[in-house]
Amino acid sequence: MTPSIVTAEALQQFIQSAFVQQGLPDADAAQVARLMTEADLQGSDGHGVIRLPQYIKRIQAGGINKHPNIRMVEERPGMAVLDGDNGMGHLVVSRAVDIAIEKARTCGVAWVSTRYSNHAGPASLYARRPLQHDMLGLYFAVGNANHLPPWGGTDMLLSTNPIAAGIPTDEEPPVVLDMATTVAAYGKVKAKAKRGEPMPEGWMIDREGKPLLDPHRANEGFLLPIGAHKGYGLALIVGLLAGTLGGAAMGKDVIDFNADFKTVTNTGQAILVIDLSAFGDPQVFKQNVDTLVRDIRDSARLPGVERIWLPGEQSHEKRARYREDGIPISAGVMGELHTLAAQLDIPALKETAFA
Repeated sequence: MTPSIVTAEALQQFIQSAFVQQGLPDADAAQVARLMTEADLQGSDGHGVIRLPQYIKRIQAGGINKHPNIRMVEERPGMAVLDGDNGMGHLVVSRAVDIAIEKARTCGVAWVSTRYSNHAGPASLYARRPLQHDMLGLYFAVGNANHLPPWGGTDMLLSTNPIAAGIPTDEEPPVVLDMATTVAAYGKVKAKAKRGEPMPEGWMIDREGKPLLDPHRANEGFLLPIGAHKGYGLALIVGLLAGTLGGAAMGKDVIDFNADFKTVTNTGQAILVIDLSAFGDPQVFKQNVDTLVRDIRDSARLPGVERIWLPGEQSHEKRARYREDGIPISAGVMGELHTLAAQLDIPALKETAFA
């Protein structure tokens, strides 16, 4: 079915209205709505407004603290551990990034872990934030449900555990890598289900090891790691860094927030920020990255390949295009949002006609 097209402003206002109606403070609702809209703007539709009904269910069930006391519980000059008090993950991780940026100004490098956080949307949102300060960001997170067994096993003890990196440039779009340690993030499985599309072979297998293509049957199997056993190892390490190190849930302690709306998830994330000026002239670094980007883009291509892309370029182009032409929302998601609007007694999200 043809997707609906909405403006970023309309989408952000709709999300904000839903959270305010559920009792989030205005400023918190606005911040979460802005970040969720940014997710859809860059094409991360598995982590944007598609998650709104799920967030609302958790708030209504008492699974999210609407008035958290987000605070540092451990601190040294170059690090901190942030207790999110079970608040919205977008708020907790945003605070963690702000703290890491300030500490990196003094120490050159800063690491901030979170505990008792929640799902916070795409990792790239937070890896990109230090770029405007001539800093680079590395982000790690424990996924909010286990969809990955150890290599060769069937017990799902690991999650998609994403990693993201934001590298500043001078004239080129920033280099922004955002990847799950599985072949596909589970949010992409959800998006396929909402659009009524099958999954490509290689995303999931069932418990007999056979390809699983129907996203509506995702609970009958599990995601596959990138690079076979190497992806399993990477998922483990990312989880140890983002979860165990900061005192957050990992392994069998991870709560499936797709099925359990009440239990505190104790989600863990970590942000590492590096101040370029601690290593030399930031402008020289950014120009050198520009040179490398152009060398890669202009390098020889295989037959039939029209363009070599750098990490983050396609999201950068989508962000500009969706700002101008509107954000596509699948019919399945739009239907859920209309139902949600009626339940919350807020104005429905309106489709916009673009010239």
